[in-house]
Amino acid sequence: MVDQTEQALPARDPIYPLSGKRVWVAGQRGMVGSAVARRLAALGCVVVPDRPDRLDLRRQDEVADWLSEARPDAIVVAAARVGGILANDTYPVDFLEDNLLIQTNIIGTAHRIGVERLLFLGSSCIYPRLADQPISEDALLTGPLEATNQWYAVAKIAGIKLVQAYRRQYGRDYISAMPTNLYGPGDNFDLNSSHVLPALIRKAHEAKIARAESMTVWGSGTPRREFMHVDDCADALVYLLQHYSDDDHVNVGVSSDISIHELAMLVARIIGFRGEIVLDQTRPDGTPRKLLDTGRLTGLGWSSRITLEDGIAATYRWFLDQSELRSIA
Repeated sequence: MVDQTEQALPARDPIYPLSGKRVWVAGQRGMVGSAVARRLAALGCVVVPDRPDRLDLRRQDEVADWLSEARPDAIVVAAARVGGILANDTYPVDFLEDNLLIQTNIIGTAHRIGVERLLFLGSSCIYPRLADQPISEDALLTGPLEATNQWYAVAKIAGIKLVQAYRRQYGRDYISAMPTNLYGPGDNFDLNSSHVLPALIRKAHEAKIARAESMTVWGSGTPRREFMHVDDCADALVYLLQHYSDDDHVNVGVSSDISIHELAMLVARIIGFRGEIVLDQTRPDGTPRKLLDTGRLTGLGWSSRITLEDGIAATYRWFLDQSELRSIA
């Protein structure tokens, strides 16, 4: 984790004070959920632990029974089936169906048992493939989606609309946030299902250890992406839970981007791989550019603190520390 001792919340009275509140983070074993749980605990919240046995969020009866027993004051919906281009393209049913079931079960049950606040997490892939840059929240549903992750995107759009529907029909104080590309401790480094940054970290590490002459990167290297450390994102999400209540979703990002080729070179330098970066242009690029307009978030008084270089270095240290990955070190 990156040291965030200097990242104090701006001096602004919250509309929903969290100290002492019981908050359940759905997906708290994952990268985003665990970061949000750490941030909530630091603010004096009672983070409701998951059931000791695995809770299948795709099953409505299990979710209803669990939440009726746990009775949280607030919920952060960070649970989702996620993956990179290859995983999305290979398992479209899983990415669409599983995510629809997970979010519908949680949000619907939260309403029925009277949960006070709920924050639903979407993804920046909800926006049109060729949206104007930087992408504002108003770009939603204004053009075709990126084909390689459209199944996941459609599910997340449905989640946003479900949250809005509960606000309008029942007056529920539920909100949505759209994080940009995230990375950090707890990330997935499996080359068959990971996102680009953890994949690059693993590739560069393995190439360094093998003393390889080159490492291969998918695509042309020209697409530009925005990357945010998960601890930075968690701080922003908790801030929104405290300070934001409106119908519109809120973009969460760092307001800067980098090309995939530049990112690969940065990762290689941080890790210490000095070989050639080879671009495999037979592989898909995905969306040409994806940079979020974070004006709505910064207007509320929050801004990012963790630089990309510091975040990658910290994530690589975490990667090396994991016992299950030491066999490749």
